[in-house]
Amino acid sequence: MSKKTKVFIAQFLSFAVLFIIGRYGFEFITGSASMWLSLGAAVFATIFAPQFKVFDTQAGQKVYMRWIFKKGVKELNW
Repeated sequence: MSKKTKVFIAQFLSFAVLFIIGRYGFEFITGSASMWLSLGAAVFATIFAPQFKVFDTQAGQKVYMRWIFKKGVKELNW
């Protein structure tokens, strides 16, 4: 499996987990289920999910992660 595929899967899973947590969390707090809760959960997950990127360098492909709770960019050894 290529690094770009791994990054795509990691990005999707991080968004999906935060979306589900936000969706059911907002529903639990408000007590109603509507389209606006899903939209709010999508915005929540977009803001708080870590961002993964693959860069081609002379040493090969490198994976980097940026997150709102971490200062700077972290290199991942995948």
